[in-house]
Amino acid sequence: MKRLLFGSLFAMLVAVVAVATLEAQSTAGWKIRADRSTNASDPDAAGEIEFMAMGGGFHAITPQAGVFWHPSSTASGSYTLKGNFTLMEPSGHNNYYGLVFGGSNLDNAQQTYIYFLVAQDGTWLVKHRAGDADVHEVAEKTASDAVNTPGANGQSVNALEVRVGADSTDYVINGTVVHTTPKTGMTSVTDGTYGFRVNHRLNVSVGGLEVS
Repeated sequence: MKRLLFGSLFAMLVAVVAVATLEAQSTAGWKIRADRSTNASDPDAAGEIEFMAMGGGFHAITPQAGVFWHPSSTASGSYTLKGNFTLMEPSGHNNYYGLVFGGSNLDNAQQTYIYFLVAQDGTWLVKHRAGDADVHEVAEKTASDAVNTPGANGQSVNALEVRVGADSTDYVINGTVVHTTPKTGMTSVTDGTYGFRVNHRLNVSVGGLEVS
């Protein structure tokens, strides 16, 4: 009887884990906002954004830049946001990808969010979006040995973190804190929606996106 009961409980647990894994891999309910280039010298590529589940995460191919989020993905107070980003192949020119947090109104003209991104040339940056027209540079692109650049296979993997505290926010690449901002001015609002951004002409997979 005990063996049968244990077997049933184990089977139920496996089923629950399987369902949770399938849900984690699904793009159902996710939203995408295309951010189309208006720069004639840096145009978008042809085609539409492709977004799909891959392994335990997601895969984005972006002729246009895109912001990706799920409406239920929000964080507030002190928290750590993590994501693992794999550049699947080098881009024709330098483009950025990484974490979005402190977001609101992401699907309309009042969009706001902070974003922390890396690029294939070994640089990172932090920006703040305030509405459709205004982008503020919080930290200009900066070279760092913490950023992994494409290897012989053309791929690179970077683990990004945003550690939000009571008074400041740390920006972390592969375990190294590369920048800190106070919770004032453009980086004062860290509560809100989180997700990720992939700029145009990129092929990137994203895994381990989570808040703790």
